Amino acid sequence: MSAIKASLLSAPFAQFKRNPAFYFWYDSVWALLCLGAIFTMVGSGWQGLVPELAWWQLGVFPVALYLVIMAHVFIHNASHGNFPKAINRVVGEICGAIVGTKFASWEIVHRRHHRHTDDPEKDPHPAERGYWRYTFKSLINVEHQLRQQYYDLFGDSPETRRYEIWRSRLSFTSGLLLFVTWFLLLGPAGFFVLYLPAFVGAALFVMHFNWAGHNAHRPEYAIEPADLDYGWYWIGNRIFFGIYYHGTHHKLSMLFNPMKAPEHMRVGAPRRIESEEEVPAPA
Repeated sequence: MSAIKASLLSAPFAQFKRNPAFYFWYDSVWALLCLGAIFTMVGSGWQGLVPELAWWQLGVFPVALYLVIMAHVFIHNASHGNFPKAINRVVGEICGAIVGTKFASWEIVHRRHHRHTDDPEKDPHPAERGYWRYTFKSLINVEHQLRQQYYDLFGDSPETRRYEIWRSRLSFTSGLLLFVTWFLLLGPAGFFVLYLPAFVGAALFVMHFNWAGHNAHRPEYAIEPADLDYGWYWIGNRIFFGIYYHGTHHKLSMLFNPMKAPEHMRVGAPRRIESEEEVPAPA
């Protein structure tokens, strides 16, 4: 029982560093939990929370979108241990199930992003000016960087490469089972009208705050973490716990809401590019 308690209190990345087989155990547990839920719902004849289409679902969709975005905001904070230790891992795992990635992948990739910010080889998020190119490259790069993180810790050899191939297959399988679980739990209408569009919308929002938070949307500014607090960003900061104070977040990641940092400790406005030498090389 103490081992289970310790697992629920420690961060996935800490366990990942100690145990080369962490991901096999982690994704196997998720797969078994999802299979248990699937068999239970199918066996009981469960029809789903929202089995049929109705007009009211269109009115509820903005709430669903907000909740899934907030799950990203909370898993982001859980990745930095910003909840009380007794609940941080639990919050991270619940939010990981909601956003469809599971907590471990979110945390490991995000920690790598902080450690190798804007590094064209090691940052999971590319230094890319175009939003859609950035989004596409990020989605492809996540799996690559998960593998690279494993090689950095345990060596790049034929054995570790074989392990990572099987790890990726198991991760994909457990992720697919998670979506099947959501489909059965919510029902066809709940899944396709509420959850799936909210999942896609929230994922695009997360891509946007990482992209804009590194000021890639304005060519006259350097690609680096910066604080944005005007227009839409002003609104976003106040409904999503200072999410566009991205520069200050990189500096003070222990703050749940970086907008609350003392003014003298904030990173502040983005830095203009004064010469061609300052333009970052493309990722």
